[in-house]
Amino acid sequence: MGTHIRAGELDIWAEQTGQGPDILLIGGLGDTVESWQFQLDGLSDRYHLIAFDNRGAGRTAMPATPVSVETMADDAAHLLRAVGVPSAHVAGFSGGSIIAQELALRHPELVRSLVLQSTWPVMDPYLRSWARFVRWLVEVAPSERAFLEGFFLDIYTARAHNDGTVDQLIEEVLAFPHKQAPEDVQRFLDSFIEHDTTERLPRISVPALVLAGGLDPTARPGLCRAVAEKIPHARFEIMEKEAHQPFQEIPNEWNSRVDAFWRAVEAGN
Repeated sequence: MGTHIRAGELDIWAEQTGQGPDILLIGGLGDTVESWQFQLDGLSDRYHLIAFDNRGAGRTAMPATPVSVETMADDAAHLLRAVGVPSAHVAGFSGGSIIAQELALRHPELVRSLVLQSTWPVMDPYLRSWARFVRWLVEVAPSERAFLEGFFLDIYTARAHNDGTVDQLIEEVLAFPHKQAPEDVQRFLDSFIEHDTTERLPRISVPALVLAGGLDPTARPGLCRAVAEKIPHARFEIMEKEAHQPFQEIPNEWNSRVDAFWRAVEAGN
C-alpha cells in the first residue's frame, strides 16, 4: 500500500516494497505507481523498490507553480531524502527517463546507476510533432476511452492490441479513480518538448543501461542510441520486437535484463 510522503513542497504519493539495494522507479506521461506493478511484484524479492506519482499525476497534486523537468527531478531527489535513501539505482521510462537523466545531473550523489527505457537527449522534429499531436488529442478526444485508444496506438505493439492486452489496460485506466486533469497532461508534455540534455549527458559518471524498443515509433532506437553514446561507458540494447513499454508487455524479460545490470553494478563489474 502507498502513502503520501512530504518531500520538499509536495505530498508525493509513493509505494515502497521489498528489501535489498534501493531502486527508484520514475514513470512517464501521467503514469502512476500502478504502471510499475510488474516490477513491484517481480523484483521485490531482491530489491527495495520505490515508485511514486509525479506531480500532477494520480495522487500527487500539481502545484500552481511552473512545472519543468528540473522541478520533477528535484521532486525525486526530495523523495529519496525523505525516505532516507542515500543513493539508489534509478530506472525511468519515456518522460520518466528524462527526469532520471536530470536527477543524475542535478543530484549525482543520489544516483547509483541509471536504466533509461525509451529515452532521448532532445526531441527531434518527428518526436516533437508527435508530442504536440498528443497535446491536441487531449483537447479534442470525445472521451477518455477515445483518447486512450488513439494514444496507445503508438505506445504498445500490434501484438498487444491484437491479443487483448491493450483492451485490459484501457479498462484499468478507466476504472482508476485518480484522474489526471487534461491541463496537467499538457503542462507535463510542454516541459519535455524543448528540454535538452545533449551537451550535459557526458557529465553522467554512473553505470547506465539504455533500452530501446525496436518497434517504438516515438522514442525510436536512434534517439535512445544517441543517449547511450553521450553517457560514458553506457550499455545500449534494442529489444527488437518491442515498442515503447516492454516492461509491461514482456515484464519477465525486462526484469531479467535490469536485474542482471543491477547485480553487475552491485558487484562492481
